[in-house]
Amino acid sequence: MKKETEKPVKSSEPAGGWRLTMKDIPEKDRPYEKCEREGVGALTDAELLAILIRTGNRQESALSLATRILAQAQPPGILGLLHLTLPELMEQKGIGRVKGIELLCVGELSQRIWRTLTLSEAPAFTAPEAIAAFYMEEMRHKEQEEMHLMILNTKQKLIRDILLFRGTFNHSPASPREIFIEALRYHAASIVLVHNHPSGDPTPSAEDRRTTVRIQEAGAMLGIRLLDHVIIGEQAYFSFKERGILSL
Repeated sequence: MKKETEKPVKSSEPAGGWRLTMKDIPEKDRPYEKCEREGVGALTDAELLAILIRTGNRQESALSLATRILAQAQPPGILGLLHLTLPELMEQKGIGRVKGIELLCVGELSQRIWRTLTLSEAPAFTAPEAIAAFYMEEMRHKEQEEMHLMILNTKQKLIRDILLFRGTFNHSPASPREIFIEALRYHAASIVLVHNHPSGDPTPSAEDRRTTVRIQEAGAMLGIRLLDHVIIGEQAYFSFKERGILSL
């Protein structure tokens, strides 16, 4: 009796090995080819992210993975990507430590580019609402409290923005010594403090008020005026200058 030869069993693994690659996407849908044909501006947010991710996992291509990450981000979409932490990114199947760090760096780079462009076009920071508008989108979604120091020249244009600290809720360890070391280093004519309240309520705490008074008094001794202290909340802000708390 003639022995039957076994038919080869097709592998269920994707062509690109253990992960789906861009080659596993139909050519007309590949982001690289679309970019060459139509230009980078034609790419969707998911396609741009897919190019950065490069490979997917066993079940998903990079494009499918990118689409899912953007859908699950809070808020959904490209803005939500900026608020994802490294552990949150690494929870996504197909995103390891290196890819996660790369995505964090892309987010930070985009924010720095935006800030640089905004600064080049920014008017003098003479009004509290202009200061609040400059920081609102960057700071209102932060889950930790941050304090920024604005170094201004004689025309109240921003020389430098310095992150003084990033800390826990309801804690503002702003040292007048640290603040004025930076102010003197960059030859500040005046300064503004800006920090966020992760709760979304910009109402100053008792510690916020005490800190502001100490810094104003220290600045008066050095000839560097504290023009304002602006607290960023959820689509709202509190200005010490606007409320008449600072004695300018």
